Amino acid sequence: MYLPVILMGVLALGTYWLVRNTPAFLGGGDTKRAPTHDPDYFMRDFAVRTFDLNGRLRTEVFGAEARHYPDTDTMEIDQPRIRSYNEQGVVTVATARTGISNADGSEVQLVGNAVVVRDAVPGSQVPRMEFRSEFLHAFMNTERVKSNKPVTLIRGNDKFTGDGMDYDNLDRVLDMRGRVHGLLVPDHAK
Repeated sequence: MYLPVILMGVLALGTYWLVRNTPAFLGGGDTKRAPTHDPDYFMRDFAVRTFDLNGRLRTEVFGAEARHYPDTDTMEIDQPRIRSYNEQGVVTVATARTGISNADGSEVQLVGNAVVVRDAVPGSQVPRMEFRSEFLHAFMNTERVKSNKPVTLIRGNDKFTGDGMDYDNLDRVLDMRGRVHGLLVPDHAK
């Protein structure tokens, strides 16, 4: 008569002992995995547009493929083409083989045949500018372009080359480093 009760007690003690001595499962429960550099989503043949508070187009990003990495909150884009509009509506276009953008798109690292072109400012003496390098770091909100690699700058008809540079469009300051060469073409229209 007591045999079923004793067997149930022994089974309960055995189950308790087994649960206490079994190692915890690594993938379940409350344990969290360390973030890895694996994409959590991707896009193919895409276009993304952002607008300012007044509804004006601020940036357009086109690409062949993009991958988002949650550990760094960055987007890696194959064959990016980025169009950015400043407050006056002047267009800056950036292209490369690969682009790495931060979460809000305010910083873009362009790698491989990187080109940044800013249109001439209408109604002013500011000519078209073009930057070329294997690496360009573009800061869209502050209108800056940097490079620690050899770079070529074409400003109107003038051409400059150097081993590195930092250009600030708002302050209109160009700092070229290393072996710098320049070709200034006179303006015959004056």
